[in-house]
Amino acid sequence: MVFSFLFLAPLVLLAAAGVAWRHPGRRPDGVPMIAEYSALAALFLAFLSVIQFVLGGPSKLSIFSGPAVLVLQANAVTVALGLLVAFIGWVVTRYSRTYLDGEAQEGRFHALMLATLAAVLLFVQSGSFVLLIVSSALVGLGLKRLLLFYSSRPEARRAATKFTLVWHGADAVLVLAAVLLFASFGTGDFSVITTAASEAGTTWVSSLAIALVVVGAILKTAAFPLHGWLTEVMEAPTPVSALLHAGIINSGGVLLIALSGLVQLSPGAMAALVMIGGLTAIFGAAVMLTQSAVKTSLAWSTVSQMGFLLLQCGLGLWALALLHIIAHSLYKAHAFLSSGGAVQAVAGLRRPGPIAVPSVAAVLKSFALALVLYAVIATLFTVVIGPKTAQALALGTILIFGVAYLVAQGLADLAPADLTKRTALASLGAAVAYFAFQALAHGIWGPSVPAAPVPGPLEWALIVLAVASFGLVAFAQALFPLWAHHPSTAGLRVHLANGFYLNALLDRAIGGFRIAKID
Repeated sequence: MVFSFLFLAPLVLLAAAGVAWRHPGRRPDGVPMIAEYSALAALFLAFLSVIQFVLGGPSKLSIFSGPAVLVLQANAVTVALGLLVAFIGWVVTRYSRTYLDGEAQEGRFHALMLATLAAVLLFVQSGSFVLLIVSSALVGLGLKRLLLFYSSRPEARRAATKFTLVWHGADAVLVLAAVLLFASFGTGDFSVITTAASEAGTTWVSSLAIALVVVGAILKTAAFPLHGWLTEVMEAPTPVSALLHAGIINSGGVLLIALSGLVQLSPGAMAALVMIGGLTAIFGAAVMLTQSAVKTSLAWSTVSQMGFLLLQCGLGLWALALLHIIAHSLYKAHAFLSSGGAVQAVAGLRRPGPIAVPSVAAVLKSFALALVLYAVIATLFTVVIGPKTAQALALGTILIFGVAYLVAQGLADLAPADLTKRTALASLGAAVAYFAFQALAHGIWGPSVPAAPVPGPLEWALIVLAVASFGLVAFAQALFPLWAHHPSTAGLRVHLANGFYLNALLDRAIGGFRIAKID
């Protein structure tokens, strides 16, 4: 089959964007409604493509040949991502009708949102390098203009400058990777390249290309240490922050999953993803604890989650990485759109009294209980469903450390019995949910992505290092109320709150402190 309804969705959005662009001012007649209905039409087409895939199988449309081949593909991965992007796009567009009402450039904003959304939809269904790079560049151009919606703000101009350098730097890296892969295999088609590399093996040229693909993915996920632009996009309207999670900030993960069969041929590239992803996840989680502003805290949470996404890809857990993209995108888009209401809700809560702070003994006990709980659940699922890979078990161990944090709250000396009961149930639910969703993800996307590789000495060393590192950080997080306000650690908290000043160093490197007007 060569046709999918998903292929039409970007065209609908681009047509509506053209209408909106002609009416850029305040309260343009009919433009907000056209924007919402076009996003709804794209969502309907994406939904039809899912049905079409279930009934008729995958679709692929190829135009031209050689290095300039343009490939659109609708398979289990791309239709899921297309539905995700279209759904979040519709929600954000609908939200924008009220949020941007009366703004001087209201019509221009809707045009940019729709055009950027269309580019993201092209990106997630790209099956060749030319289409992927062009759509990625268009996403960057659209998001840059959205970040500059309030162009008089120096912080917005600085964030847009950093985003442009990092994002299009990744595009340049991907261009080099595409050239090298075409020199090795004579095509830009992902599936053809992956098949040829699997059969013939990798050379130093193709290995270098895979390394460049990984570098491009790392740059696009705002990974350490070039994460600074993501924490500054709060200067843009709230719908832009939500739109980021519709396939933009996680585009590095989308790229890696699309080329998973190729990337997995390079153990060095996989190891780099584990190390950089794990470091980014730990760093973002630590800094997030010190943030007082809601949206800034959410941005640092996204940095951490994107690091965890890279870690999953490096472990070869591709189906779980795709599930992570979907779950995180839905949760974080909702979190940004509801951030104002969340502040009001928290401010209106009745303060019950002092917080029950767990002791070191309670935290140690909670970790032991969580690990025992995890071992029991893992054994049951292994008996019922089948054996799990070492990577999946290691990832579950990392996730169960978060459960240990919940258990620690319930075991605190001042914790009421009801809190202990609720944390115990939440812990049990989290452990069961991990294996249940893992089985679901493998059932849906497992046939479309490669299986996790059998770990060798390098992989085992990285797995042990990752589990130990996350365990140490989780232990520190559980004891955060004890050490965060201690006089001896006051300086550390200040340094953490500023992200160890890496963003300031990036600003200095690009001249961000000398803000110039961006056209």
